[in-house]
Order: sequence, then C-alpha cells, then structure tokens
Amino acid sequence: NRICYGNRGYSKVICSSDHQGKPSIIQPGNREWVTVVECVGSSGIIVPPLIIFKSRHNQAEWYTDPMLPPDWSITHSPKGWTSDELGLQWLEKIFEPFTRPLTVGAYRLLILDGHSSHLTPEFDRACEKSNCWFNYGPYHEA
Repeated sequence: NRICYGNRGYSKVICSSDHQGKPSIIQPGNREWVTVVECVGSSGIIVPPLIIFKSRHNQAEWYTDPMLPPDWSITHSPKGWTSDELGLQWLEKIFEPFTRPLTVGAYRLLILDGHSSHLTPEFDRACEKSNCWFNYGPYHEA
C-alpha cells in the first residue's frame, strides 16, 4: 500500500452531503509517500507492517514518534518503494518469525500480489526453507 504523509498538491475531501460551504483542511506541513507492506492472517491476526520511507539513509525522526508501535519495522529505499531485497527482508525478518509460532500444521499459505519483489528465486527458496507455500493473485490486488 502507498500512503501519503504530508501534502504535495491537491487533495479530495469526503464530507457529509448536508455540509454547508467549502470544507477546510488543516495540514501539518510537507508530505511524502511511503510504502507499507502488510499482511493479515485468515484468523484475523495482523503481522506487524514494514514501512518503507523514500530516502537514501535512515532518519532519526522516523523512530521518535511515541505513537509508533514497537513491533513495526521501518526501512528506506531511494524511491520509497519495495524492492527484491526489501521483499525478502520482510519475509525472513518479519513474516516468518511472527507466523511460525502461530502455525497449525507443517505449512503456511502466503497469498501475494504479483509484485516483482515476490517473484525472485531468493524469495522462492526462503519460502521453501520456511515451509511456506505461496500463491500469486493479481498485481496490487492481494
């Protein structure tokens, strides 16, 4: 998922149809896009997300928000998008250790969108090593 924090242009506002006048928006300064890698299990369990900021380096202010849950992971990429390496990092460092103790039976099923970061031999080998079967849905649709 791509999420906008801050503002770089026009925005749309949803408000009640009986609202009178032009709605106003209060925005706290500049905004940037981030990518969030998310996963929800069939039982409703939520795997902690991986948040990817657009940057060449880690920024200390990303970690100082007291509202940031301690189990959320933060990283960066030059465009703020996921990559083959970040997809593999999410699988090995977040998904696999979080879901392993919750698994009933020998295998887990991971339903993925068709994003290229999941379509690598390294991702396939990591899934096989972790007894994780995967199935691809449409791009950006899982």
